Amino acid sequence: MKILVTPRSVTRSGHPSLQRLEQAGYRVVFPTPGEQPGENELRTLLPGCVGYLAGVEPVTAAVLEEASDLRVISRNGTGTDTVDVEAARERGILVVRAEGANARGVAELAISQILGLARSCASSDATLKAGLWKRTSPGIEIEGRTLGILGCGRIGKLVTRMALGLGMRVLAFEQFPDPEFHPGAGFRYAGWEEVLAESDFLSLHCPPRPDGTPVLNREAVGKMRQGARVVNTARYDVMEAEAVLEALESGQLGGLALDVFDSEPPADWRLVKHPRVVATPHTGGYTQESIDRAMSQAVDNLIAGLRSTECSGMERRSA
Repeated sequence: MKILVTPRSVTRSGHPSLQRLEQAGYRVVFPTPGEQPGENELRTLLPGCVGYLAGVEPVTAAVLEEASDLRVISRNGTGTDTVDVEAARERGILVVRAEGANARGVAELAISQILGLARSCASSDATLKAGLWKRTSPGIEIEGRTLGILGCGRIGKLVTRMALGLGMRVLAFEQFPDPEFHPGAGFRYAGWEEVLAESDFLSLHCPPRPDGTPVLNREAVGKMRQGARVVNTARYDVMEAEAVLEALESGQLGGLALDVFDSEPPADWRLVKHPRVVATPHTGGYTQESIDRAMSQAVDNLIAGLRSTECSGMERRSA
């Protein structure tokens, strides 16, 4: 009756919601505190666990092969791209996620990155900390500027409302537009190419295409306004990294704010270290409020999932 809990935000100091697991009769186990567990550590810890409250670490088929007692994986976030869902399904493991728990935190980070890119906050701070009093090019004001949003789901809608409040115009591309979403006169849904061509800032809130190819590829970058700025708080593979890097070098893109990476820490540091890039270490959902919502929902999902799989098992045995 063990449950492995791995999100780094709670392995160092715990979280009150975990008490509900103990009250339900489970024993909570942790990996190395404050560190993302690797495959070897997971293969050591998961045997004997019936539940797994997972962070962003890769959960591979090899890891699941060792977890013969595992019945439920509960993510403390919205994505399951780090979990081999097909391997879990084949082993009868239920995979659930905390939908929307970190939406507010991610949306607020996206807005802060838009403002930071507009005023070169990160580079100005770095220059002053280096002991230099130096101003380069003037910033821009975002009132009246166009924000393009690729993916207008829960996070995209929050970003839209915030941007409208700051006086921006918002164009959103969404494969399945919500006809009930009418946040204000400055917003409308638009076609893919129009969003790319008209945006001063482009905020990504969508997954890669179904075939796994990037949404913001070289062709898409070429359709954007000269000097446009991109904010990616979604997933690293939504964009074609080489194409974005080339566009930053040429000035086709005026800046990039990046909160998601190919691995954690990054395997490729070229974008992170680029002078036109503002990078944060996957902090979109790393607010106290987002952590509390995500953990509470993940625990509830885990307990419900374990109860449902237990009932299913009892029904199969009685049949």
